[in-house]
Amino acid sequence: MKNEQGSLMRPDALPSSASRPVVTPLSPSVVYASDTPDMLDQQYEGALHGYTYSREGHPNADVVARRLDRMEDAPHPGIMTSSGMGAVSAVLLGLTAAGDHVIGGNQLYGRSLRMMTEDLPRLGIATSLVDPGDIKAMRAAIRPETRILLIEVVSNPTLRVADIAGLAALAKETGILLVIDNTFTTPRAFKTFDAGADVVVHSVTKLLAGHSDVMLGYVAAKDRNINDRLRVFTVTTGMTASPFDCWLAERGMLSFDLRFERAQSTAVQLAAHLSTLEGVRRVIYPGRADHPDHARAASLLGQNHCNMVSFELNGARAAANAFTRAADGLSFAPTLGDVGTTISHPASSSHRALTEAARAELGMSEGFFRISVGLEDPQALCDVFTQAVAAAVSA
Repeated sequence: MKNEQGSLMRPDALPSSASRPVVTPLSPSVVYASDTPDMLDQQYEGALHGYTYSREGHPNADVVARRLDRMEDAPHPGIMTSSGMGAVSAVLLGLTAAGDHVIGGNQLYGRSLRMMTEDLPRLGIATSLVDPGDIKAMRAAIRPETRILLIEVVSNPTLRVADIAGLAALAKETGILLVIDNTFTTPRAFKTFDAGADVVVHSVTKLLAGHSDVMLGYVAAKDRNINDRLRVFTVTTGMTASPFDCWLAERGMLSFDLRFERAQSTAVQLAAHLSTLEGVRRVIYPGRADHPDHARAASLLGQNHCNMVSFELNGARAAANAFTRAADGLSFAPTLGDVGTTISHPASSSHRALTEAARAELGMSEGFFRISVGLEDPQALCDVFTQAVAAAVSA
């Protein structure tokens, strides 16, 4: 990047140096100067690489995107967005039109569900929500105008595992785009394009960046034309990721593999421990033999069952309140993937827009919690949960 020329207002250009920075420089500039109109034309026409206006792209976004491209084996350069929902929105709004139909998994992230049930219908885009493990039901939901099938590999927050092979075959047969949200599983556990996805989305905010200080998303498509459409849509609608968030995300991703392994190992231990506690009705973890989709999880994920554990307490809201108050040292917060363990209560956060009956149908009672396991000492973490569950029993 050229930095040797100053301006009247900023006369002191960056000093030249025979050495180079070890850490990726932060590039907060909103705009980049070209030498001539011809040069600007060349940049916009693709004959010359360069940055123009940061809503259209900037160095820090490209650095993070290339790292994610390698992780996902993306065939074309992916696009950074201002949040995970920005990536989902780019797909659902940028690749559809009034009169189209979209099918989503019935246990998607709460805001994805809300977009499916409220925003898309308002724009004339019909939607259906179907169990992603039931291929027969998925086939029955397809219409001539169906354009997209949006699913998560492991659902949020009930941790059900989609029939990816069946869905990929169905999408290929019918010409529908298979869009996979790989946030929970990450490319460390699951390669979306290898499995037949047409588009992958991520909330980089979560485990990939890993420190709860980044708001960022990513989307990439197998087809170049679709990838280009997504890029243009995100630029036009202002879904651009900030340079600072991208810079922080790159720093966080440097330790991703280490964090993934540690958090996953502790999740296995915590799931086993929770299953022994009086007052816990059920424990949900794909690596456990009692998980309803355990065989499918083993086939898709191998030994990488990730860092998310869900469980259900006996009791209702009073027990839930007692549990969170007694979970000393842990954050009750609607997020996941942080270095510290966080506890989420879907009924009061991610899925609060659903009716109580709708949550019950999905298995989310007032006693249902989702745990994002972090990097704490495993025994210390288990001790906190022992204390907190005991408080819930006494409530």
